[in-house]
Amino acid sequence: MRSFEERLKEIWQDEQKTAGVSGAFADALGLLSLPYGGLVAARNRLYDGGLLKQEKLPCPVISVGNLTVGGTGKTPTVIFMAHLLRDNGYRPAVLSRGYGGSANASVNVVSDGNQIRMGWREAGDEPILIARAAPRIPVLTGSRRFLTGRAAVETFGADVLILDDAFQHRSLFRDIDIVLLDTARPFGNGFLLPRGPLREPPDSLRRADILLRTGDAGHVEPLREAASMPSFRAIHKPQGLVAGETSRIETVAALQGQKVFAFAGIGFPEAFRRSLTGLGAAVVGFQVFPDHHPYDLSDIEDLRRSAEKSGAAWIVTTEKDGIRLADFPDFLAALFLLRIAMEITPAGPFSELVSARLAGRKGKDIG
Repeated sequence: MRSFEERLKEIWQDEQKTAGVSGAFADALGLLSLPYGGLVAARNRLYDGGLLKQEKLPCPVISVGNLTVGGTGKTPTVIFMAHLLRDNGYRPAVLSRGYGGSANASVNVVSDGNQIRMGWREAGDEPILIARAAPRIPVLTGSRRFLTGRAAVETFGADVLILDDAFQHRSLFRDIDIVLLDTARPFGNGFLLPRGPLREPPDSLRRADILLRTGDAGHVEPLREAASMPSFRAIHKPQGLVAGETSRIETVAALQGQKVFAFAGIGFPEAFRRSLTGLGAAVVGFQVFPDHHPYDLSDIEDLRRSAEKSGAAWIVTTEKDGIRLADFPDFLAALFLLRIAMEITPAGPFSELVSARLAGRKGKDIG
């Protein structure tokens, strides 16, 4: 029997725009989308009208977010932005909600920029991934980004803050709103949650400042909702294969012609599979888990059996999944983790636009 999540994703893949095309289950989800959409619209009107106030921090704030649930590459983009800002002389810090982590203090320091202070079960997998990929940059979690932002400024001297997955976190003022949309299916099936993956309607793009079109689709269709907005391509680039037991790096060319068993518990696992096949791997087995899935012993045993049965020479997963496998070092030692980085093109104009926006905020503060 298919799980609820499998049925939900099947509905979300439906390209039709007429309610009821996928049966009674889709009809029920469509009815639930109505009150959800009403609440989203009411909340946005309250912020747009100034009845709900935004808190403002004493330094520039950059939000990286999207309109849909998962799978557009927010975490690699946050890492990219952290390095870009550091390379341009800023002292950035990253603020995350810490989804899936058990730490519930108002401010949780995942990394102080020198060492990682928390494990993935406390912090969540994505903050740990960011902290590892950006080792000189503080990473904090907490449900109120104003509090974690103030702590980053006062404790670590941050002069610019990056909000991970925060387009809908409107209670904090931001100077730059970066929104990621999948090139092939920017609005999913066109429906709001739970009938579709949209967190809010497409016209909410009017709040954004910069649009990043992600994915590997060749032709990029212009969007009416973002006709006058600066738009860039954001491409997931495989960087290497990290050996699970030693962290040594193999080149991605090593996968060419190899039989690979792969698995992933991320927002859009099909993109991971396509990355492997694009590198020339023969994917002879592929297992999907829910996003942020906490692996247990039964999962590991099942994966071992499936990999052996497939006849694969390599077992490959994502770096994000590798973080959640820390409790199984023997299994981790048998894996390679595909490292993905975000490449934004054209790079020069993007960097110049961000710098100009930040300089504009600094000028206002001085004025």
